[in-house]
Amino acid sequence: MVADLKELAKDNRVVLVHGGGVEVTETATKLGKEQRFIVSPEGFRSRYTDKETIEIYTMVMAGKINKQIVLALQSQGVPAVGLSGLDGLLLKAERKKRLIAVDERGRKKVIDGGYTGKINEVNAGLLQFLLQKGYVPVVTPIAVSEEFEPLNVDGDRTAAIIAGALKADRLILLTDVQGLVLKGKPVTKISATEVKEVLGSIGHGMSTKVHAALEALNQGVSEVLITSGTGANPVSSALKHKSGTVISRE
Repeated sequence: MVADLKELAKDNRVVLVHGGGVEVTETATKLGKEQRFIVSPEGFRSRYTDKETIEIYTMVMAGKINKQIVLALQSQGVPAVGLSGLDGLLLKAERKKRLIAVDERGRKKVIDGGYTGKINEVNAGLLQFLLQKGYVPVVTPIAVSEEFEPLNVDGDRTAAIIAGALKADRLILLTDVQGLVLKGKPVTKISATEVKEVLGSIGHGMSTKVHAALEALNQGVSEVLITSGTGANPVSSALKHKSGTVISRE
């Protein structure tokens, strides 16, 4: 993966947005903080983030995982710079006052929003400055609220919003499966219009990525690639349309 990104960064301006939810959950469990996940009416599965959880989330994501990625890239000669959305007010977000959660029986209930947010502004100038200087920004999806609090924001949606703010040509969403699967068959290419029609049949994990893809396309990104992050040269393979799913505006 790192070697693949190194080759990509030689001729392209690249921004990475990373995840790490599994490690956050593992660390929280070790610290005795049980993690709670909720599903929205739209099918998004997310971590319920209270005060203690956002502290653990920030510690693991920005303090550990981000720096591990930066070091891995630098070890291969890639000039990486690690940032969270707090740095330089890179990501501003509105704190969600309430969340609607759906239980296993499909019943809805309203709960306090906790420390989750919806991004409403990207400091694109900061990223453009780093890109112009030849750096590869590595972004942790944590945003700053109106009250200057850290907020948990979805990684896929963060990547989509950053791609739109930078007028990126392409957005690549890496996952643990080969791409979008519909009716048991892998989908190699689909348009935004077509994918909207089948949103209801897409599982929770992939639903977030598809919504992020549509968000990026609506902001002017030419195409979105959803592909597995494992295997040989996953990024360059997806860019050549040799793997994964291509979601296009038309």
